Amino acid sequence: MPERDFSDNKKEFTDNSDVFCFLNIYKPRGITSFDVIYKLRKHLKIKKIGHSGTLDPEAEGVMQVGVGKATRLLDYLCSDKRYIAKIRFGYFSSTGDAEGEVTPFNTPKFTEDELLVAMNSMIGKIEQIPPAYSAIKVGGKKLCDLARKNKLEGVEIPKRVIEIYDAKLLTFVTDSHPDIPMKQIPYEAEIEIFCSKGTYIRSFAVDLAEKLGTCAYLTSLIRTAAGKFNIKDSIQTDAVLLDKHGVEPSKALNLPEYILNESEYLKVLNGVSFLSRYTISENTTLMLIYKNHLVSIAVLSDNMIVCKKVFKQHV
Repeated sequence: MPERDFSDNKKEFTDNSDVFCFLNIYKPRGITSFDVIYKLRKHLKIKKIGHSGTLDPEAEGVMQVGVGKATRLLDYLCSDKRYIAKIRFGYFSSTGDAEGEVTPFNTPKFTEDELLVAMNSMIGKIEQIPPAYSAIKVGGKKLCDLARKNKLEGVEIPKRVIEIYDAKLLTFVTDSHPDIPMKQIPYEAEIEIFCSKGTYIRSFAVDLAEKLGTCAYLTSLIRTAAGKFNIKDSIQTDAVLLDKHGVEPSKALNLPEYILNESEYLKVLNGVSFLSRYTISENTTLMLIYKNHLVSIAVLSDNMIVCKKVFKQHV
């Protein structure tokens, strides 16, 4: 692959000072999230492009991508995700998915009802240990880099609290017992998972299998939704047209709107706080809208609208 050089003196990049939109991008299986950004930069000839959440190379589906000034809003995107995961039981994978070294662990013995009970026990706020092969940093170094260099010994991977809002069993596949052909054993389950930002589905699969007395790994993972973006509306990188597929930031963010009058708009442009005309809960994060355009992200403090980010546009 050619060197990915995005330095400011690259003549191939166009002026993107007025570009301000999000894209609902489909990431195919087999490439990294950064590869998607690289391809978009080359395709659109715009340097300032970023995404809101990494997808594993073996995963596919929705990526929320900010273009131009919208990269300043990535942290404000709704962080909830939906996935469809295929989980194979009775095997251990060094990475938790099909990319790693897969070895047989044992013969699973649980029933479909026991699987449902185990899934239900994981709904809610739970502690999760991220996979060793992940982009999480410990001591300033990525775990995946340490894992590839066999330098994980003595490294403590910190737990994180995530939330599983819902988990639904879509399919449950059995296979013949290796020693008793007439007997059926669990083989693979397809599960739809609705969860918070920061959830590792590979860890979900491993933890679920542990509750059932076995090991497991992901054979397939599809992110079907991220925030307001759905896979049915996602676009391949090489098919993107900003005029056609660009999403207005106010349509992508899941924040309450505050409609500015002209006087308030002028104050926003000058960085001046002003008294709210509406009753709003303290510390609420708001989108300030003027003539149907997002011009600022603000917070209510002591009934005053305080701007945190301002976007000067032609309105």
